[in-house]
Amino acid sequence: MTKTASLAVLFCLVAAAQTPPPLLRVIRMPGSDTPISPSHYSSARAQVDVLGVRAATGLPETWTIEMHQTFASIEDLETALGYVPMPVAGMDVDEVIGPARTMIAYYRAGWGYRSEEAVRTLPRARYLHITIYRMRPGGDEQLEKLLVARRRKMDAVNLDRPDLVYHIVSGGQSGLYIVLEPIVSLRKFDEGVSKLPAYAEPMAAAEGQAEMISLESLLFRMDPGISYVTTEFAAADPGFWHP
Repeated sequence: MTKTASLAVLFCLVAAAQTPPPLLRVIRMPGSDTPISPSHYSSARAQVDVLGVRAATGLPETWTIEMHQTFASIEDLETALGYVPMPVAGMDVDEVIGPARTMIAYYRAGWGYRSEEAVRTLPRARYLHITIYRMRPGGDEQLEKLLVARRRKMDAVNLDRPDLVYHIVSGGQSGLYIVLEPIVSLRKFDEGVSKLPAYAEPMAAAEGQAEMISLESLLFRMDPGISYVTTEFAAADPGFWHP
């Protein structure tokens, strides 16, 4: 490969790393177990970044978040991993997400807050704040308006809390959305309180609340022990991701 070609490949990798992944496959498990261990991904020579997070608030649960560029990528990984059964007996059932399940979500461009910055923050994050919205049928437009209004409010005070918005398209209840906010330090919450006291209520705007069935806010810890990330992803903090 020529030097020019090598630089082009490097540029593409950097650009992709700073762009929100179009698709996520999320595997949610009540309790502390994870259905797919990093060794599974390593054996399959997976070419995707996988974040493993454990609940810091709420009931004990573990999420495995795979970041994909295409549905073909999901299929290729499924084929490489083979069938990984999830236990179903004796598990608590969450009324919004339900028992252990696998979900596919697609990125909603323009709905999040400084989303490209959120992607750059992910490799340095120690926590992941996840907000789960469930809307009534037809509430998609109202949720977009509410999130846009929220984004303007945060921009007005230059709040450093970037996030990504995804719509669950398979594996979850109708009208389900998740907002992923990478947190480098919990001190960011102190900044939010001082700059914007009303930030504790993400849906403060009254318009469109009638279309919302439920809202849940959860805090997770990043766990490198159950994550599988590429060298490019880990470059921002290799000591944390690849100790």
